[in-house]
Amino acid sequence: MKGYVFHGPGQSAWEEIPDPAIKEATDAIVRVDAVTICGTDLHILKGDVPEVRPGTVLGHEAVGEIVEVGGDVRTVRPGDRVLVSCISACGRCRFCREAMYGQCRGGGGWILGHLIDGTQAEYVRVPYADLSVHPLPGAVSSEDAVLLADIFPTSYEVGVLNGGVRPADTVVVVGAGPVGLAAVATARLFAPSRIVAVDVVASRLEAARRLGAETVADAREAPEQLVADLTEGLGADVVIEAVGVPETFELCTRMVRPGGHVANVGVHGKPATLHLEDLWIKNVTITTGLVDTHSTPTLLRMAAAGQLPTAQLITHSFPLDSMQEAYDVFANAAETGALKVVLGGQRHDSVAVRAPQQ
Repeated sequence: MKGYVFHGPGQSAWEEIPDPAIKEATDAIVRVDAVTICGTDLHILKGDVPEVRPGTVLGHEAVGEIVEVGGDVRTVRPGDRVLVSCISACGRCRFCREAMYGQCRGGGGWILGHLIDGTQAEYVRVPYADLSVHPLPGAVSSEDAVLLADIFPTSYEVGVLNGGVRPADTVVVVGAGPVGLAAVATARLFAPSRIVAVDVVASRLEAARRLGAETVADAREAPEQLVADLTEGLGADVVIEAVGVPETFELCTRMVRPGGHVANVGVHGKPATLHLEDLWIKNVTITTGLVDTHSTPTLLRMAAAGQLPTAQLITHSFPLDSMQEAYDVFANAAETGALKVVLGGQRHDSVAVRAPQQ
């Protein structure tokens, strides 16, 4: 088969690789029908995630069909159409028992496209299939469903739920990329009084408006003053950081009100300054987090009911073997207007599957 392989910072290729094999009795092999690219993949290609070894297939989001399962898999079977979650869960360790699947210590967590081969390939091996894939209702298209593998649960859990968004809140989302836009959409579920989106790209700010942001602001034009004006000088109740650079994190801490909440979602590759000389007296809560995907079943039900604007985030579609072109379009979003790119897989007649190793 073919897959998109990381060969070191700035080096990657769509190339021939071995078919995946069942290694454990809890594994499933999934034929990839739809896959997308995440901002985290760009961080990997820049060298910001040193745990990813050269030779690893990238990607941690996919929709596809089960073609084989290990002997201990009980919840899915060949022929099932499934969502492959960005997080794998052993289901047995302390963190999994607390639904903190992102912190799994039993061999799960964020492993696809990180510690093991990922989803940007024609087939993928998914460990702990019973908890790591979700059967898809027929009402949800593959293109819509693939956005529920990562960006929607990430924005909802790490941004909106961790941030404690409540009715009548003022919510500021810094970064109107795909995760930030999903945060705008899911924050609206809690009836805040206003949502302010901050970015430097006009097309993304316009997308934020379409998804429910009442106010938008250019990050280069003192958005903290705008937030102060809108809140009679108090600041925002919840500020969601969805970029992952020091400047945006520090901007968030300047816009939050006393007693407010900064929810960091962005993937940071460099240290950011925490201005405790200003914050220590303000009762501010700052949270960080890797998505746990405990909300995925809920989000899937909402998608099936037409309650999530997933299709509005998809701007470009490609065949699966146009991976490099898709990466170029996604990485140059300021010029291309890309939000989410979706690549469609092509069917194969067979896949080599071997018995679990003893």
